[in-house]
Amino acid sequence: MMSFLEKAGAGLLIAAWLIWGGHMLADVLVAPRTAGSEKLPFAETKTAAAPAATAAAAAPPQDFKTLLAAATPDNGAKVFRKCVACHAAEKGAKHKVGPALWDVVGRSAAKADGFNYSPALGKVGKEWTYENLDTFLKSPKDYAPGNKMTFAGLPDAAERAAVIAFLRSLSDSPKPLP
Repeated sequence: MMSFLEKAGAGLLIAAWLIWGGHMLADVLVAPRTAGSEKLPFAETKTAAAPAATAAAAAPPQDFKTLLAAATPDNGAKVFRKCVACHAAEKGAKHKVGPALWDVVGRSAAKADGFNYSPALGKVGKEWTYENLDTFLKSPKDYAPGNKMTFAGLPDAAERAAVIAFLRSLSDSPKPLP
C-alpha cells in the first residue's frame, strides 16, 4: 500500500509529464515562429491597415443632412435591432422598458401616453426633431443627464442617420426631411 507521500509524489510526477507532453504536442501541432527569422503575417496586416485608418481619420466628417438624405430605412431597421429589447416600433404597440416609437419624429420629448419618462428627459422639454434625435442617439446620457435610458449611444453618424430614417418611416405621414 502506498503512503501519502508516495501518492503525492506520483501525482506531481504525472502532472509534470502531462504539462511537458502538452507543451511538446502543442509545438508539433503549431510550429512557433520567431520575429527575426521570417516575416510574420500579422505584421503585414497591421501596416496595411494603418494607411486606411489614417485616410479615414483625415476625411472630413459628413454633414448630418447629407447622411440623413442618403440613409435608408432598411439599413436603419438593421441597426434598430439593438433597440428592440426596450422599444416597440409597430403602430399601436404597447410600451416596453422604453416608449413605443411609432410616429416619434416631431413628437414632444417625454410625451407618450401611458409611459412614465424620467424627470431628466422631461426637463429637456424639446421636440424630437431630426437634429435632436441625432444628438440623443449619439449619447443619451449627455443629451439628458440622469435619464433612465441605459443605452450608451451610437457613435457612428451614418448608423444614427439610418436609425433616424427608420424612425421617420414609422408614421402614417412621415415628416419631411430637413
